[in-house]
Amino acid sequence: MGIIVSKFVSMLQSYPIYDICSLSPTKQDDILISRFAPYLEEHKNMVFPHRHSFYHVVLFIKGAGTHTIDFETFAVKPFQIYFMVPGQVHSWDFEGFTDGYIINFSTSFFQSFVLRPEYLESFQFLTGDLKAAVIDLPQDVRQSITDTFELIVSEATLTKPLATDMVRTLMLQLFITISRIQGVAEIKGAASYNYTLLKSFQKLIEQQYTELKHPRDYAQLLYITPNHLNALCKDLLGMQAGEVIRNRILLEAKRMLTNPQLSITDVALNLNFNDNSYFTKFFKKSTGITPEEFRKNTLKSIL
Repeated sequence: MGIIVSKFVSMLQSYPIYDICSLSPTKQDDILISRFAPYLEEHKNMVFPHRHSFYHVVLFIKGAGTHTIDFETFAVKPFQIYFMVPGQVHSWDFEGFTDGYIINFSTSFFQSFVLRPEYLESFQFLTGDLKAAVIDLPQDVRQSITDTFELIVSEATLTKPLATDMVRTLMLQLFITISRIQGVAEIKGAASYNYTLLKSFQKLIEQQYTELKHPRDYAQLLYITPNHLNALCKDLLGMQAGEVIRNRILLEAKRMLTNPQLSITDVALNLNFNDNSYFTKFFKKSTGITPEEFRKNTLKSIL
C-alpha cells in the first residue's frame, strides 16, 4: 500500500503534461486515434490527474465510473461524449471494463485544411465550457455517431490515399452533428459582432489573467467602455465581466493547488497576487474554503 501511495504522490508532484507524440506509437505529433480500451491499457497512468497539450475527444460505449475535468466530476455512461481542450486537468475512475473511442488532435491538425483559424472555437464544446463539453447522445443519433467514429478509426488504421484529409472531413462532420444536437444556431448580424467581441475578451483573459484583473483593462484593449463589456458578458454569459476574469484566475489557482510541490505562497506569486493573505481572501470568498483546505480535500479524494 505504501508503494502505491508513493507512486500517487510522485505522479502528483510531477503533475504530467502529455503531448500527442509521447502517447502515439508512431510518434505523430498532431493526431492520435484509437479505440478506448487498448488506449487505456497502454497508458494506465492516464487515470491519474494530468493535463494535455492537445484537444481530447472521448466517446464511451461501455463502462461506468467517474470522469473529473477541472474539478467537476461526471458519471461515466455509455454513449456519452467528452470534449477537452488543452490545459484542462482531468482524471478517470472506472468501474469494470470500459470501451469506446478516443481522438487526440492538435490545433494545427486543421489549420492547413480550414482557412478560418478560429473555426474550432466556433463549436461551444471546444471552448473549455464544461456545460457544453459533456454530452449524453440522444438515442436516435447513437448509431450514426458510432459509425462515424468507426470510419475515423478505419481511415487512421488503413493506409489509403488522402486518409488524413478523410479523417479531418469525418471529424468536422462529427463536430457539426454534435453542434446540431446541442441546438446551436448560426449567429449573424449584431449578435455575431457581440459573440466575436466576447471571444476576443475570453482570449485576452487567457493571455493576460495573471497581469490584468480588472474589466477596465480589458475594455481598453477591446476599444470599448467597461459598461459595454459588462453588458456584453451579462447578456451572453449571465455574469459580469469581473466574474469571468475571477473565474479564470480561480480555475488556475485550483490547478496549481493540486501540485504539492507548490506552496500557497508560490501559487499566489504565480498568479501575481501581492501577498499570501490577499490570495487566501480572494480564494475563500470565491469557494467558501481556504486554499489549504481545498488542497487537503482534493489530494485526499485523489489518494
